[in-house]
Amino acid sequence: MPYDKPLIAHKLQRWDQYITDYHLPQWDSIPDFGLYMDQVILLLERYLSFIPPVNAEKERIVTASAINNYVRLKLMPAPVKRKYYRVHICYLIMILTLKQSIGISQVQKIIPWDLADGQDGPETVRHIYEDYSGKFRGIALLFNHQIQQSWQELCAPDAGTDGVARCLVMESALLAGFSKILAEKLLRLWDADPAQVLATEQAHDFTDI
Repeated sequence: MPYDKPLIAHKLQRWDQYITDYHLPQWDSIPDFGLYMDQVILLLERYLSFIPPVNAEKERIVTASAINNYVRLKLMPAPVKRKYYRVHICYLIMILTLKQSIGISQVQKIIPWDLADGQDGPETVRHIYEDYSGKFRGIALLFNHQIQQSWQELCAPDAGTDGVARCLVMESALLAGFSKILAEKLLRLWDADPAQVLATEQAHDFTDI
């Protein structure tokens, strides 16, 4: 079935408006009085409403078992007496947004789970989260520029709907693919031996960029 032009135009316009206005929640606006698991999940769904559900059978973007697994794998601090505070919610926001493009096992290299330890732990998490939020906003607007271009092309009287829509799908997929590959290559350099990396490059020429 071909793309329906009014539907695609509507979705692109809706996405444009959403991303233009969207910000991750500010540090001070995130609750810090202790929330139980079900409250945390509802809050995350409100904060990250643009993320699709885990699968067609589950209408949640994250489950209690997933959060427990993040704690078990030391991707985030453990709750305090089964309650989650601001630092926990910030970790979850960063984890859930990052896992849209990289494997969950790689997230810990970007956001160490023990940032909240020590007297200055909350301030350290605050600094990391605010920096992350700024980068998230910048990348979102950069991506949205691509959407705006496609929206303008689609609005042209003689625009072919299928061509514009399929081109946007391909460009988005390719952009995601290159970004994912570069992120994974950079993550592999974590604690790597520089001499060994350079020797591998020389041995394989450009097969291992």
